[in-house]
Amino acid sequence: MRRIWFVKNKLPGPGGIEFIAAVASLALAIIFHPGSANAQSMEPRAYSNAPVGMNFLILGYAYQQGDVLLDPSVPVKDVSAKVHTAVLAYARSLDVFGKSGKIDIVVPYAWLSASGTANEVSQSRDVSGFADPAVRFSVNLYGAPALSFEEFKNYRQNTIFGVSLLVTAPLGQYDPDKLANIGTNRWSFKPEVGISQAWGRWTLEAIAAVTLFTNNDNFFGGKTREQDPMYSLQGHLIYNFQSGIWGALDATYYTGGSTTIDGVKGDDLQRNWRLGATLAVPVDLHNSIKFYGSRGVQTRAGGDFDLVGIAWQYRWGGGL
Repeated sequence: MRRIWFVKNKLPGPGGIEFIAAVASLALAIIFHPGSANAQSMEPRAYSNAPVGMNFLILGYAYQQGDVLLDPSVPVKDVSAKVHTAVLAYARSLDVFGKSGKIDIVVPYAWLSASGTANEVSQSRDVSGFADPAVRFSVNLYGAPALSFEEFKNYRQNTIFGVSLLVTAPLGQYDPDKLANIGTNRWSFKPEVGISQAWGRWTLEAIAAVTLFTNNDNFFGGKTREQDPMYSLQGHLIYNFQSGIWGALDATYYTGGSTTIDGVKGDDLQRNWRLGATLAVPVDLHNSIKFYGSRGVQTRAGGDFDLVGIAWQYRWGGGL
């Protein structure tokens, strides 16, 4: 009852509890497991609207286990890996020529313990360090205008269409004498388009993206590795509870990403499905917690792993 009192006294007018849920949802979408600049990420509510000038600080933890490397195109077979990842992120909602936008900065740190077979030789490695940081810029082109805090109280989502660009920089831990690394030693660029349609308490989202990679010119002993673009589709079915909690069923399909090493094409075309679920709980107007998990359900190469995670978000500014 304390939260209801807070909503009624601080946020008069329609949509008080829904307002809490909408504000709570924005930046939690940027928490993703390392390597998700490729198509493996699942990000419900990535194109949510929020008051202009609001800031978000996110601390997260994720655990992955199975046939997983932070760069899933590495030519290692029979992988058994455990990855613990801590994430620090910052996001800010923007006014982009009258449209709502957002910039996200994500810095992950990972602990990797992996074993597998490379060139018919069993190998293992334990390593920790920073993964490649990511910066994402997004703008909602339709259905989510830039609004002040007061204006946002009366906002109701109908259809949102947005675009974004996610860039990762080759700044993570990387050893060219090892196949299993935390960083990737290359840039990636992921342009994306998304559409979100609300029907009452239900929201259906669809997101399409392509990830482009620069070459790694110092791969495993000085070789050059190229990777084809990766294409992906995401879908999310979201339900907003009256209490301000929201949950989502998530799915993603990704294909492509074949690699070429010193001119030799690899048999590592990815054609994989993942399913997951997300639950976000607003604690109060400033704090939220998100729980999420996913697993590979159909895998051709890489991606056959389980993932669970938790993220805490603190928000301020923008009239809050």
